[in-house]
Amino acid sequence: MIRRVKQRYLALKIESSESFEEEDLRDAVWNALIQLFGEYGASQVGLFLVQCDRQRKKAVLRCWHKALPMVKASIASVTKIKDKPVTIHVLRVSGTLKALRKRVSKQFLQTLL
Repeated sequence: MIRRVKQRYLALKIESSESFEEEDLRDAVWNALIQLFGEYGASQVGLFLVQCDRQRKKAVLRCWHKALPMVKASIASVTKIKDKPVTIHVLRVSGTLKALRKRVSKQFLQTLL
């Protein structure tokens, strides 16, 4: 019997004076995952960038439920994107995008989802 893998959605706020591309954010989080947990650990995460708003510097990531602590640690360890200083904050975590919409302010998600 195949079991469904539970997922979690993370609403992120990126503080940076510079702009960045979606790929840059995704690569920065992946590199942090690989540095902290190795390639095998990173393969156990199921990380996916759902949406990114470059102007408002907000993003939504998806990962597997059991890997949530690893992803949060990796996000906290990101200090640079394209050699520019950056800080990433996890605003909320939810099991569905619908619940994430309810929990996070409408200003944040109105352009994302």
